[in-house]
Amino acid sequence: MMARMDEVDRRIINALQGGFPICPAPYAAAARTIGIDQDDLLQRLRRLRADGLLSRFGPMYHAEKLGGALTLAAMAVPEGRFDAVAEQVNAHREVAHNYAREHHLNMWFVLATEQATRIGEVIAEIEAETGLAVFNMPKQEEFFIGLRFEA
Repeated sequence: MMARMDEVDRRIINALQGGFPICPAPYAAAARTIGIDQDDLLQRLRRLRADGLLSRFGPMYHAEKLGGALTLAAMAVPEGRFDAVAEQVNAHREVAHNYAREHHLNMWFVLATEQATRIGEVIAEIEAETGLAVFNMPKQEEFFIGLRFEA
């Protein structure tokens, strides 16, 4: 991954993890902070996303402070049904992301809801639709781990 990023890419990732300007021209302000122009910043963000070096670029909300909730959930899905179950799970707008793991619980996903009570409702809906148990694993404690690159 590091070989595909140059020093400017690393500065972009380092700078934008800590916040994004809230102003009439946020990309121009961010680019000035990084020491490049807005067009270069936008082009590089597009490339970093297209190359898979960034999986997303957008705000991170603290759901609980907004009145909502988050939870990590997992399911043991028979291999022959994995794609079909993934489609059923992903059809729920509350599913933030879903991924496969090499484990008995081979499907993991994050639920993000506007109201805390909705977590249990969505889990019940998924269980009814798939006929499979959903293991709800709400966070016990929150940690923030930043990723910084040497520029």
